[in-house]
Amino acid sequence: MTVCAIVAAFNEERTIAEVVAGVRRHVPHVVVVDDGSTDRTGERAAVAGATVLAHAKNQGKGMAIRTGLAHVLPQPYSHILFIDGDLQHDPADIPRLTAAAEDSKASFVITERMFTRGEMPTARFYSNRIGSRILSGFIGTKVDDSQSGFRLVRSDCLRGVRLTATGYELETEMLIKLTRIGASLCRVSIEARYHGANSKLRSFRDTFRTCVLAVWYRYFAVR
Repeated sequence: MTVCAIVAAFNEERTIAEVVAGVRRHVPHVVVVDDGSTDRTGERAAVAGATVLAHAKNQGKGMAIRTGLAHVLPQPYSHILFIDGDLQHDPADIPRLTAAAEDSKASFVITERMFTRGEMPTARFYSNRIGSRILSGFIGTKVDDSQSGFRLVRSDCLRGVRLTATGYELETEMLIKLTRIGASLCRVSIEARYHGANSKLRSFRDTFRTCVLAVWYRYFAVR
C-alpha cells in the first residue's frame, strides 16, 4: 500500500501545520490545496513538509479536492487519504484506516464519528443524522456519517469516476459514485473532536442541498 494524503484547506493557519506533521508520521506524501486562503495556511503547510497547490480565490472544498486529485492520481499511489485541515480528525487514527483497508480488502474506508447528542451543535447532530439516513437508502449500505471527510480510497476506483461537485457535497458524490461502480465499503468508528471553532458547513442548508444533489448523482449523473 502506497498512500498520498490530500488536505483541502481554507484559512486554517492555526491548525494546518499540526495536521501536516501528524499525517506525515504515517503517510510520507501530503498535498495541501490552499483554497484561496487570506491567511498563512499555504506557507505553514509548506514549512511543515506538504506539497502546496494554491487557488487564487476560494472555490469550495469540492474544487480543492478535485485539484488535489488531478495532481495525485497520475502518480503511482495505490490509495488516497482524505483528511480535513482543522484537526477535527486525529491523524493518529490513520493506521486504523490503512489496517482496515488491508484486512477487509475494501476499496473505500470511511470513518464515522461517534456522535453524542449534547456534545456537538444540535443543528449539526440532526443534519448529519438525516443526511446519513437518506444516503444509506440511496447506496443500499448503512452509513452513519456520510459527510465524513476522513476517508481512504483506492486510486484505481477514483480514476473510474468523474467528480463534478464544487462544495461539501463532494463527499456525497464520491460515496454514491464509488458504490455505483461496485466499490466495497468499510466503516471505522472514530472519536469526534471539536475545538470550539465555527464550522464552515452550513448545517441544514448544506444538508438539504446535498440530499437534492444525491438524487442527481444516484439516478442521473454520469459516472
